[in-house]
Amino acid sequence: MKPLSRAGTALCLQGLVHARSHAGIRFELRVPDMCLAPGEFTAVVGPSGCGKSTLLDILGLVMQPDRADIFTLQDHGRCLDLTCLGTSARAAVRSQNIGYVLQTGGLLPFLTVRQNIALPLALNRLKDNRRIRELAANLGIAEQLDKRPAFLSGGQRQRAAIARALVHCPGLVLADEPTAAVDELTAMEIRDQFQCLGKTLGTTTIMVTHDRSLLRGRVDRIFSFRLERAAHGVTLSTLHEVEAL
Repeated sequence: MKPLSRAGTALCLQGLVHARSHAGIRFELRVPDMCLAPGEFTAVVGPSGCGKSTLLDILGLVMQPDRADIFTLQDHGRCLDLTCLGTSARAAVRSQNIGYVLQTGGLLPFLTVRQNIALPLALNRLKDNRRIRELAANLGIAEQLDKRPAFLSGGQRQRAAIARALVHCPGLVLADEPTAAVDELTAMEIRDQFQCLGKTLGTTTIMVTHDRSLLRGRVDRIFSFRLERAAHGVTLSTLHEVEAL
């Protein structure tokens, strides 16, 4: 019998298994239970090769898991079942319901900051200039909107990327090492802005990071990976929740 999805969750992932093999070496990621509430700020930590990128690709609907008992995402009161979507349906959910912040921002260099932030709106055939201005003001980049990314600092580029990830009101935002390319003070500011905006907007945020010092007293939950050698040439990586710092 499949486990029941928990009430009041924004994202619920249970019984997930995904394996890959290369040159006779097999790696298997397992997620027994990862259910997050709206507005929760969650960190995923772990060493290189433990499955962090694979997990983000699955959550971002870039990669389909081999198996998942439950994989659901809330969308304005609707529960979307993501376990068996086709390619076009996955792309639609990704553009409408998920925001993504890359390690270096991922802004398009030939567009202004305003145009970069507006991209998710354009993909969803929406226009909301007021929301762009409000997010830019909250993130301290209102004066940078008509500049191109090359004329911004690293921290400003990351704040623009955060605005782009949030502008279309997604239920889930995935951030892949969003503070890795900035100094310590800017990293703390970006973390706090993520936390504050997520709570205000009710967006569930999952941040992958190697910097555990950023997590202390700031994140709601922390997940890591338990690695084990199941057999010769087989590595199992199991996601589990750890005590918040």
